[in-house]
Amino acid sequence: MISTLIELQRLKRLDRTGWVLRGLAPGAESVAAHSYGVAFTAMVLADKVRARGVGVDVERVLRLALLHDLAETRTGDMPRTGAQYYSPEARRRAERAAFDDVVRELGSPLGGDYGELHEDYERRLSLEARLVKAADIVDLLAQALFFERSGARGLDEFWEGAAERDFQFDGAARAVVAETIGALLAARPAVK
Repeated sequence: MISTLIELQRLKRLDRTGWVLRGLAPGAESVAAHSYGVAFTAMVLADKVRARGVGVDVERVLRLALLHDLAETRTGDMPRTGAQYYSPEARRRAERAAFDDVVRELGSPLGGDYGELHEDYERRLSLEARLVKAADIVDLLAQALFFERSGARGLDEFWEGAAERDFQFDGAARAVVAETIGALLAARPAVK
């Protein structure tokens, strides 16, 4: 377990590359800070969906959120501008191999259990995995809004297509996520 915990420390200092490429100072946001934002956002989204009568396994949501970027301890944070040069399947294979290498040190059954969660997240097999993906985008937009309110400009590309994003939700989950993204979009014109 110790080697995995030590490796995890890399995420605390690993910059979210997209922000650095847009001119924000190194250290503006780490992958670990983003993962915390995703976990918190996913928990709130899940609780809001549950409050509307949909069964959601919040523990699973939190586990998925905490694990969703773990492979980046080995692969680094690849921005969209870099990802376009790799096929989606090649990138998925590389991230899965990195993830498996990181959790291998945890032994069985944890490594296998975490691997199943990783696969769920990558394939968006469950409502919980789709909520975490939505939280990933909501956290990105909230961070962009925060940076813009602090004076950053040139972040329009992070907002493009946000309102049209389809997370494959029905009913209450679709409404909660659409309301959340809508509120972020509505808050943005005040900073332009």
